[in-house]
Amino acid sequence: MDVILLERVEKLGGIGDVVKVKDGFARNYLLPNKKALRANEANRKVFEANRARIEAENANRRGEAEKEAKTFKDVSVTIIRQASNAGQLYGSVAVRDLVDALNDAGHKVAKSAVILDRPIKAIGVYDIRVALHPEVSVTVKVNVARSPEEAELQSQGVDVMAQVFEEGRDQGGFTEAYDANAEPGASAEVREESAEG
Repeated sequence: MDVILLERVEKLGGIGDVVKVKDGFARNYLLPNKKALRANEANRKVFEANRARIEAENANRRGEAEKEAKTFKDVSVTIIRQASNAGQLYGSVAVRDLVDALNDAGHKVAKSAVILDRPIKAIGVYDIRVALHPEVSVTVKVNVARSPEEAELQSQGVDVMAQVFEEGRDQGGFTEAYDANAEPGASAEVREESAEG
């Protein structure tokens, strides 16, 4: 289906571009969200008649988004979650969690503005893109940790998981005693039982 874009759409084009998209994308996203019009003669005339107004409204929205983007300078949010010793989260951090954290930090952000390619499933510091306008986006640092202390270490650039494994190795942890007589793949309990029996 050919459509006329009413605003810049990432990976498609800018205002006034006539682009070919899949029918479902047009029917389910572009047309209902007023991002495009069907490309027929009547709509082309309507668009050309209103082009100046559409471009002026877009420029106003972009200006407001640029002002708001300045408030996002060096913004970072911390999300505390339970995680395994290996750093894997029990669950994940999704868009909703990020929107809640940003709102708590005083930044009103729509759920559709947060661009998260895949849910966050491990502790660490991530750069997440927030699109305030199709032409204006900002990067927010998201610090996912198990405790506020761990979040503080991560914000200073310390790799918490590497540090945990270093400590474990120094203390002799995370390793199993080697038994030369053990059967391959047998657990310690099985070896003890076979030694007794």
